[in-house]
Amino acid sequence: MDLVTLLVSLVVILFLVNALKNQKQGNYKNFPPGPKPLPIIGNVLMLDMSKPHKTFMELSETYGPVFSVNIGMTKTVVLCGYETIKDALINHADAFSDRPIVPVTDNLLGNNGVVFSSGENWKVMRRFALSALRDYGMGRKAIENKIIEEAECLVQKLKSYEGKPFDNLTCINAAVANIIVSILLSHRFEYEDPTILRLMGLTNENVRLLGSPWIRMYNSFPSLMDRLPGAHRTVFGNIREFQKFIRATFTKQKKELDVNDQRNLVDAFLAKQQEGKPESEYYHNDNLTVLVGNLFAAGMETTSTTLRWGLLLMMKHPEIQQKVHDEIERVIGLAPPQMEHRKQMPYTDAVIHEIQRFGDIVPGNLPHATSEDVTFRGYFLPKGTLVIPLLHSTLRDKTYFEKPDEFYPEHFLDSKGNFKKNEAFIPFSIGKRSCAGETLAKMELFLFFTTLLQNFTFKPTAGAKLDLSPALGATNSPKPFEICATSRR
Repeated sequence: MDLVTLLVSLVVILFLVNALKNQKQGNYKNFPPGPKPLPIIGNVLMLDMSKPHKTFMELSETYGPVFSVNIGMTKTVVLCGYETIKDALINHADAFSDRPIVPVTDNLLGNNGVVFSSGENWKVMRRFALSALRDYGMGRKAIENKIIEEAECLVQKLKSYEGKPFDNLTCINAAVANIIVSILLSHRFEYEDPTILRLMGLTNENVRLLGSPWIRMYNSFPSLMDRLPGAHRTVFGNIREFQKFIRATFTKQKKELDVNDQRNLVDAFLAKQQEGKPESEYYHNDNLTVLVGNLFAAGMETTSTTLRWGLLLMMKHPEIQQKVHDEIERVIGLAPPQMEHRKQMPYTDAVIHEIQRFGDIVPGNLPHATSEDVTFRGYFLPKGTLVIPLLHSTLRDKTYFEKPDEFYPEHFLDSKGNFKKNEAFIPFSIGKRSCAGETLAKMELFLFFTTLLQNFTFKPTAGAKLDLSPALGATNSPKPFEICATSRR
């Protein structure tokens, strides 16, 4: 069978499957409204496949805060605005707690780990992850001290450039990665270590590719795209290589394991394998492999991306950078920043929150799926419906943010300059699927950002135009940029 015949046959099969699927879904009454889909491809032609959250925001103006689109043959419900997302993820938490099957990751990750799993496996792995993260430092003085030490290592690295332009991606990635690696493996890598450089490279490439139109098309038409070369094969290869490293690492640790002296999260997981309790069936090697990969990627990528947005925005707004410098000098002086300083530094705290809000790191959130049939705001969503709680819509919600499209730290300050919370600020999402490492990330952001601003004034290279439009990827990261870090000491 030649390629043309094969493609035609696949298209015909997909058309028939789509017709049957639509006929079945047509039996559901009160499914959320949305634009009329085309056969097979659905609403793909009208979506910005690089940044679909932009199209979703436009569609919400026509169809309201709860609407549907067909991404290929997958009926998808989009939730927009803080009140709507809160209603779903808090008031109907159990019904919206599953993950959909994502083709590009499913064949290698399956229902393992904590990010893409569902059901009882997810519940067990999330409980373990939260417990282990707390046991090995999250929110405690021990991990605070590690971050302070790592921040000083990062300062020394930046000083080595002597004010000359440099790309900040690698060193910031490595500094943040070392914190989660210390919890996972009790280890620290030098910034030029080939192992950490390779692991970060694999993670960064996958984050970039997972947000590409090609991968979004793969997830819509896996049966067709599987037979073609493309970015999905690179993603598969990167995942396999990363998993090979993880397996080799925990295989070595298993030989050295002392259940009475558990040093890190991997040790704790391996000890669970030996307990013989009812839950022990979930503590298998595939779960450990995927869980470590989940925590490494999540623990490195989003926090380091936020810090890089912070440096870019400080260069773009030197008057705001100066106010942060002034507050640091007034409150901390030359001493190492500590978490206890944060309450005394409302402006710096507001700036960090605004960096997260403006940076909008995960605009589309990770997709959810309904775990049961549910009626939500008058609409019927059958079990297994793919749901996108659009975090972008909360961080840009005009009801809660005065200048949603501008970088404006005053969003988090009252009239007297005191820090004020904003309930629509949910960059870590909310509900049962909120980020397990939120407490750790907040600590890292404050300590790394404050230490860097204590030690340096950040300026762009001569004549550089600072572009605040995000790069292509599964997350909103800054486009590559160089900085000049002038020492303040």
